[in-house]
Amino acid sequence: MAARVLLRAARATLPGLARGYAKKPAMKSKGKNVLKEGLKGPEVCTDPTMLATYAMGVNYFKEGPEVALKPDSEYPDWLFKIHLGPPKKLEELDPDSIEYWRRLRKYNTWHHNRLKKGKKL
Repeated sequence: MAARVLLRAARATLPGLARGYAKKPAMKSKGKNVLKEGLKGPEVCTDPTMLATYAMGVNYFKEGPEVALKPDSEYPDWLFKIHLGPPKKLEELDPDSIEYWRRLRKYNTWHHNRLKKGKKL
């Protein structure tokens, strides 16, 4: 009984403890045609010598120099064998590889989803 009285008193004195979803913050605008300031992205380096000698944007510390690029001999061989172009088509892959079967499953899933939507192929 005393606990109920204490809970009611606490609810009455603390109005911020309402049930339900949090309200969205109200956006105040100074005028009808005033553009809102958007988020600014990082500064983009356009200096060709800096781009050729440093890995720009790789340093995740707030302060400090950019990471310098090393000679190719200090990087592993597999790094230069990575396929950077568009993904290979199903006909270009070897049927004995796992990549072939993963791509085939993806294509079949896409095909099945299109059939479920009722769209023409």
